[in-house]
Amino acid sequence: MKLFRRASPSFGRNTKRFPPDLWSRCGGCGQLLYNKALEEDLKVCPKCDFHFLLTAPERLAQVIDAGTFDEWDADLSPMDPLNFRGPARYAEKLQEAQRTCGMRDACITGAGMIGGHRVAFGVTDSRFLMGSMGSVVGEKLTRAIERGAESRRPVVIVSGSGGGARMHEGMLSLMQMAKTSAALMRLDEAGGFFISVLTHPTMAGVFASFASLGDLIIAEPKALIGFTGPRVIEQTIRQKLPEGFQRSEFLLEHGLLDLIVHRRDLKASLANLLAYAGSPQVTA
Repeated sequence: MKLFRRASPSFGRNTKRFPPDLWSRCGGCGQLLYNKALEEDLKVCPKCDFHFLLTAPERLAQVIDAGTFDEWDADLSPMDPLNFRGPARYAEKLQEAQRTCGMRDACITGAGMIGGHRVAFGVTDSRFLMGSMGSVVGEKLTRAIERGAESRRPVVIVSGSGGGARMHEGMLSLMQMAKTSAALMRLDEAGGFFISVLTHPTMAGVFASFASLGDLIIAEPKALIGFTGPRVIEQTIRQKLPEGFQRSEFLLEHGLLDLIVHRRDLKASLANLLAYAGSPQVTA
């Protein structure tokens, strides 16, 4: 009889002791990252510089001066005008997204300051139906642009939408592309200034409207930006696309972007650009 037995490996047995949100895997290099340290690094991988997705409140907190944000139109909620039915009803998708995100829709707008410069600010959240633009998102952004023109505040919008215009609302969603674009034209005619910040991913109807109409267009590194994805394009034209096609670096090289800015430098860069554009800095 054996007096000693080798204990069987216990790997994986005690994983329940660790909170499920303790670690994140980098989408760039695959490295496991401790979430607390990752948050301290603004959710940027310290090994490969991969920029993780951020929520709208996280982006707002990173860019807007603390204590200066006054939200606009927080009471606007999306409807289901078409009674859209698919694998899941649109009304059910909205309720699920609202529970998950704690937001009424995929956009937050308001007045705030960036480095002491007053701005009209908007930001979309990719967690909410991929940050897609429906009637509420379009209306909130349009109102923010119009208020920027009225108050002579520069407009800054941070976009992150892989969903484009929201098909569940049909034409009511598509018309938001024209509506936001027209609002930006009026802002320009009034002598206003618009900075568009593109994050990963910024695609489809969002990119084809307000996101690509900035007086200055900034992007985060390696962000996927375009109207439709490279796989769909390759299948359509039956040709291999260039390396890095539709990534920030490729688009900067070909003139679509003005700057690529690392997340840790975004707030300071925006403040400098606002100063260059003649936006007064409020010191008191």
